[in-house]
Formats: sequence, C-alpha cells, structure tokens
Amino acid sequence: MATSRPVVSIYNFENPSEKSGTLPMPEVLTSPLRPDLVREVHKNMSKNTRQAYAVKQKAGYDTAAESWGTGRAVARIPRAPGGGTHRAGQATFGNQARGG
Repeated sequence: MATSRPVVSIYNFENPSEKSGTLPMPEVLTSPLRPDLVREVHKNMSKNTRQAYAVKQKAGYDTAAESWGTGRAVARIPRAPGGGTHRAGQATFGNQARGG
C-alpha cells in the first residue's frame, strides 16, 4: 500500500510570489514526535538561560576591613568598617566568618 508524502512548495528568491516547483517533504519531518525526545531537548535548552551561582574567588574581600585588636572582647579577625548598616562590624576574610 503506497502512502502519499506531502509536498513542499519552492519559491523564487528574487520574486517570492513566483512558485518555481515542488519537492516531496523529507520523511523525517513527517514522522511522529517522541515526547521523551521533546522533553529532553526542552530540558537541555532551558539550561542555557540559568543564572550562574558559585562561591566567588574573592568572596568577602570587597571591604576595607581591619582588626579591632585586643581589649574589645571579640575575636581578632578583621571586621567590616562603617556604621548604620548590618554589615558594619561583621567579621570578614576568614573561612569561619559568614560572607568571608
């Protein structure tokens, strides 16, 4: 039993309204879609728009922190300067310090 293959119209490049012929549609374009392949391709294409996240190479080194020294009942780790923000006085530059 012969099955008919759809045809694709070919148009002239210089004159798009002029039809220059027809060709049979490639067989791969007439095959049914596989949901597992569509899902896999969609999943992998969506990975191209993800926002990168990772630990910065110099995390915590964007402050002019200095140690407060001894006599203030706190660890001698450098602390963020300033006042009026939550970051002021927080420990920096140490692997035991949050954000540092």
